[in-house]
Amino acid sequence: MRSYSLIAPAKINLYLEIIGSRPDGYHELAMILQSIDLSDQIDIHASSTENIRVYCDHPQVPIDQSNLVYKAAALMAREFPKAFSNFGGVDITIKKHIPVAAGLAGGSSNAAAVLVGMDLLWNLGLTQSELEELGASLGSDVPFCIGGGTAIATGRGEQLSPLQSLDNLHIVLAKYRSLEVSTPWAYKTYRQQFGVNYIQDSEGLAARASAFHSEDMVKAILNKNTENIAQKLHNDLEKVVLPAYPQVWQLRELFASQPGVLGTMMSGSGPSVFAIVESQNQGQIVKERIREAIPDEDLELFVTHTIKHGIKIAQ
Repeated sequence: MRSYSLIAPAKINLYLEIIGSRPDGYHELAMILQSIDLSDQIDIHASSTENIRVYCDHPQVPIDQSNLVYKAAALMAREFPKAFSNFGGVDITIKKHIPVAAGLAGGSSNAAAVLVGMDLLWNLGLTQSELEELGASLGSDVPFCIGGGTAIATGRGEQLSPLQSLDNLHIVLAKYRSLEVSTPWAYKTYRQQFGVNYIQDSEGLAARASAFHSEDMVKAILNKNTENIAQKLHNDLEKVVLPAYPQVWQLRELFASQPGVLGTMMSGSGPSVFAIVESQNQGQIVKERIREAIPDEDLELFVTHTIKHGIKIAQ
């Protein structure tokens, strides 16, 4: 039986701005997405049946049809029925390292790995653009997770403009295992509180998304200026998540008070919080200080760094 093992990296948001409402009900966004060296492994095996079976070593991850990994495999079966008929179903094993329900696109990255893996398994020869188009039907983060690196994301997050990739940012990441923030709740609450400020017309939405390509955060990334990147971190969703989740607010404030932390922010809709630090060694020091300040075993802490790639075959 043929099989592939793929590395599926997490992502953080370096910037997240909510511009307005789209006709399809989603929000129009302007974001900068960044892959980090914290990854799951996805093993895909061809089976002799017509079934799609999902396995995972993490008790919080569903292994039924609600899992985005299952949905990705089912999508490939529908889109390429001849290949499905020829090669049969797949067994997919998820080896989790990315925290669950963390605002780090772990599920989206896993689904992206399934699209890439089944393309290889079935000898489809799809381009990255074709894979991204398939991924967009599964979720807004899936297209980015395929190629990864550093990118501007507009629309609902699926319209990507790659930037020169960053591989020089050292990151400390924290997430309470038992704490989850509903992404739909975060966006709905933001709309209720700040929707009066939304750009309403399509021309205005397009103009704001276009203007974002030349703003200060993009320039800082192009210049690979770590301090400027850290100073320009921005996430609109902090306005609603931090007041509602004191633990996340406390974590962010604690990061901000640490020597060597250049900037800190919640990623996506949370509840993960990350800090940009000067070096890996400084990251270890900050991690130890956070652990001393919050000795709660429920708090997961990671020292990682930004990377240039998305899904890749495991070595």
